[in-house]
Amino acid sequence: MDRFDAMQAFVRVVETGSFTKAAQTLHMSKTTVTQLVQQLEARLRVKLLNRTTRQVRVTADGAAYYERAVRVLVDLDDAETSLSSATASPRGRLRVDVPSPLARMLLVPAFPEFHARYPDLQIEMGVSDRLVDLIGDNVDCVIRGGEVTQPSLIARHVGDLQLGVYAAPSYLQRVASPSHPLDLEAEPHRIVGFLSSRTGKLLPSTLRQGDARIEVKGKHALAVDDGNAYLAAGLAGVGVLWLPHYMAKPHLARGELVPLFQDWALDPMPMYLAFHPNRHVSVKLRVFINWVVEVMEAHAPIAARSGA
Repeated sequence: MDRFDAMQAFVRVVETGSFTKAAQTLHMSKTTVTQLVQQLEARLRVKLLNRTTRQVRVTADGAAYYERAVRVLVDLDDAETSLSSATASPRGRLRVDVPSPLARMLLVPAFPEFHARYPDLQIEMGVSDRLVDLIGDNVDCVIRGGEVTQPSLIARHVGDLQLGVYAAPSYLQRVASPSHPLDLEAEPHRIVGFLSSRTGKLLPSTLRQGDARIEVKGKHALAVDDGNAYLAAGLAGVGVLWLPHYMAKPHLARGELVPLFQDWALDPMPMYLAFHPNRHVSVKLRVFINWVVEVMEAHAPIAARSGA
């Protein structure tokens, strides 16, 4: 029995709550993971997990061993990455999940420079706006817009997206240009709805002008839960959009979008990079975080807070 593999298998089973999920994230067969945990229990002479056909629960001894095992695995990772060669050139695989427009328009175009800097680091990038189970999906970190509401995650504020209101010329020719945000609440205007990954409900938008604040919901013919689909709907003239400036910029230059309500402002959308406390901030994760901060600083820097 390889004690490191067995310890890693046990930790993953505890974190995912399933031998099947643990096997998937470790790229092992379920049989191998099961055997490793059984061999670990035999070596320790204690029962670490209670298994039923429906669930896997950690025992009291297993919970105590899990805490120590996590620390051992973290220390081992530290020992490997603290070597000068590893520190200078982090290596290995990093799994991340980011919103689709951020990947397509900012991170992927900037990736060649990152790869040139760290050629031995492999990034596996999930591109989605869905909620991600960092442990169950074996993801090292996620980038998401809006405040991180999961207290179990460590989140770093990496940027602020400045927002504007836009519509396609085809929409404005068909419906006429609204002169006030509240016009969007009345017929025949339509917005493109964006569905929250947390609640499944439409996200409203609040515009401000001086002391005035207006929440605009509007009616929609189409609602989506993906940023690229949201932009495509706006470009097709389906309705009015609320877009980050970086997404709107190229389409403004080509005349594919027209800005609306330029004397009104929207609160910026904070962007956070989040990871699980049990996922140690290794050198490879640290350099990825630092690179994301660099990219965001160039395109969507953290806004100064009033009164700060």
